[in-house]
Amino acid sequence: MSKLTNLTDETFESEALKSSVPVVIDFYADWCGPCKMVAPIMDILSEKYSGKVKFFKINIDEQRKLAIAHKVMSIPTLFFIKDGAVVDKVTGAVPQPVLEEKIDVLLK
Repeated sequence: MSKLTNLTDETFESEALKSSVPVVIDFYADWCGPCKMVAPIMDILSEKYSGKVKFFKINIDEQRKLAIAHKVMSIPTLFFIKDGAVVDKVTGAVPQPVLEEKIDVLLK
C-alpha cells in the first residue's frame, strides 16, 4: 500500500489548500483496482519530487464528505493544487509520464 499520508476533513485545508508548495491528492478506495495501479506511481513521484511537491491520499470510503464536497465521482481521481486552488484533475489510472507532465506544469 502507498506510503502517502491520508488527509481527513480536519487536515485538508491546512495541509492541501494552505500548502506553500504544490500538492497532488489521490482520491482512492482500498477495493479499487485502478487505484492499486496508481498507488506505486504516486510513491515513486513523491520521492522524485520530494521537497518540491506534497503528495497525499484520501480514502473516499473514510472521508465521504471530502469526496462529495469536491465532486469526486470516479476513482482514482487526482487533484493538482497550487496556491490553494485545484488547477488540474485526472480521473482513472494514467501512466507515470502523464502525471509527471502535469506536476512539471504545477512547478512552473
